[in-house]
Amino acid sequence: METNETNGNQFLGTESIAGLMRRYAVPCIISLLVGALYNIVDQIFIANADYLGSYGNAANTVVFPLTVIALAAAVMIGDGCCAYVSLCLGRKDASSAKKSVGNSVVMTIAGSIVLCILYLVFAEPIITVFGGTVNAQTFACSKEYFFYISLGIPFYMFGQAMNPIIRADGAPKFAMASTLAGALINIVLDPIFIFVFRWGMMGAAVATVIGQIVTAALALWYLCNMKLLRPNKQDFYMEGAVVKKTLTLGITSFLSQISLVAAMAAINNMIRKYGALDSVFGQEQYAQVPMAVVGIVMKFFQVVISIVVGMAAGCIPIAGYNMGAGLPKRVRELFSRLLAAEALVGCAAFVIAELFPNVLIRIFGGANESIYYTEFAQKAFRIYLCMIIFACVNKACFIFLQAMGKAAASTMLSMVREIVFGVGFALLLPLFWGLDGVLYSMPVSDLFTFAIAAVLIVRTYRELGEPIALISNFKNPPKPIDKWE
Repeated sequence: METNETNGNQFLGTESIAGLMRRYAVPCIISLLVGALYNIVDQIFIANADYLGSYGNAANTVVFPLTVIALAAAVMIGDGCCAYVSLCLGRKDASSAKKSVGNSVVMTIAGSIVLCILYLVFAEPIITVFGGTVNAQTFACSKEYFFYISLGIPFYMFGQAMNPIIRADGAPKFAMASTLAGALINIVLDPIFIFVFRWGMMGAAVATVIGQIVTAALALWYLCNMKLLRPNKQDFYMEGAVVKKTLTLGITSFLSQISLVAAMAAINNMIRKYGALDSVFGQEQYAQVPMAVVGIVMKFFQVVISIVVGMAAGCIPIAGYNMGAGLPKRVRELFSRLLAAEALVGCAAFVIAELFPNVLIRIFGGANESIYYTEFAQKAFRIYLCMIIFACVNKACFIFLQAMGKAAASTMLSMVREIVFGVGFALLLPLFWGLDGVLYSMPVSDLFTFAIAAVLIVRTYRELGEPIALISNFKNPPKPIDKWE
């Protein structure tokens, strides 16, 4: 592990909060942004290919939640193993830690093969469930893209599941580098396969899979050369108690991802249903436009949320240590700074989405599309993301509550946002406002979630022993504390 950890992590209770936030948050942000690049890069190149355009964009939107399902299973295993390994190492139980790593490798390989087979066998009904039947060409593009993406599922899941395990072994830089290597290869191969070879959706998918293979290969190499947790042959034999503990610790990560899939499925289907009733998008040649546009908006949102989640996740060890060390003032300062930083990110994203939607549209190939595409994209960015500041603060609240040991409250709030509000409003609002109702479902969900989050934020400040002063903290953040309190 890192040298600081051998000294009891005391620096977490003495160094300035601002400095600690920079040290811990930046690697998390980079790792999450790199992970987000895979799907975003595909969509950018697909959108700018004149022979794919909005049909390819819509297909990418259809397939995206299906990759999130694979990610949900992978992070449940990987994050669960990471947490279990940390607990085991804390009590000097290296044997159980290695057993968890070995069992997690087997679970990942077996689970990824099963999911790959299910995707290949039931491709058409799965694509239909996620809105791929908006028109014939979008369905054809979705099938082509999904087939090759499905072939890469075992490599994708292995790389994603091993990433937190590698971090638990004390090599966060290698974990980040392995993900970055795969993403860079995808960026290089995408334009070659799409524009030079003109392989279309197959080219985009194959470039992605090759990048995933590289990440998986690097993870496998590290697994064979682990510093602390290199498993022995017997560690790969499944043990019920270890499997149960690993999956239990990873269930929160699974729920946070799978609930997002439910929301995306509802949104995609409402777009398909109410787009067909629209006077413009009900026409065959424009039917794919709403789904393509919402997919682009969600990719921009994904970039913003990667920054937000990375920032909050980086604060977890800082918050946990200071809570355990009985330093509530430092935890309070950390919470204040985190909320202020997340709000600033949200403000920046709000300004970009509201004032410069055309710039974002052009990045995703808007110059090749009809006026209907441009007009709907402008409206989608401005409506869908008008409450993005609240979305950023909500996400920070979810993660900070978990860091403070309030896993139940964190999971509840996350599930309410994605399932109750995310799915509920996506199904309800279109009944009154048609296609626009789908767009309004996002900001309404974030606003209602913030109403709950605000109560939890106030309660958290009270528990930490100081009246809340979010506005003053935002304008005048407290000075760093450089000594043990």
